[in-house]
Amino acid sequence: MTFRIEAATLVHIPVMHAVRLAVRENRLSDPARITEESYRRYVVAGSAWVAVGADRAVLGFAVVDRTNAGVWALFVHPDREGGGIGRALHDTLLDWAQRQGLATLWLTTAPGTRAEQFYLNAGWRKTGSSPAGEIRFERPLR
Repeated sequence: MTFRIEAATLVHIPVMHAVRLAVRENRLSDPARITEESYRRYVVAGSAWVAVGADRAVLGFAVVDRTNAGVWALFVHPDREGGGIGRALHDTLLDWAQRQGLATLWLTTAPGTRAEQFYLNAGWRKTGSSPAGEIRFERPLR
């Protein structure tokens, strides 16, 4: 599968949100909790990336919240899973966070999901649970 990673722009936001709503795992229990406007500050801050195909379609996206050193999102459209897009987005956000001088990143994800295994395989370590019962992961960057 041919794709490339690039910085997200404001034009990408509606499609990023559509990808977020299309996922099969880690679905939003309340889709109104995250709106298209929720992405804006990350895109403007330069901490959001999209994977685009040869046809310029957005295949996935990743976002880091630099303020709290957390991964706000990393999602691949369900029709495009398994092609290395998630790994490429993951590596992009890690590289960016390291260049920003962050020492550690954290994230949460639902237990028993492919995402849980993805992060374990990528070197993240479980450090506890969130109040919502999700697994908390951390990844040292230094």
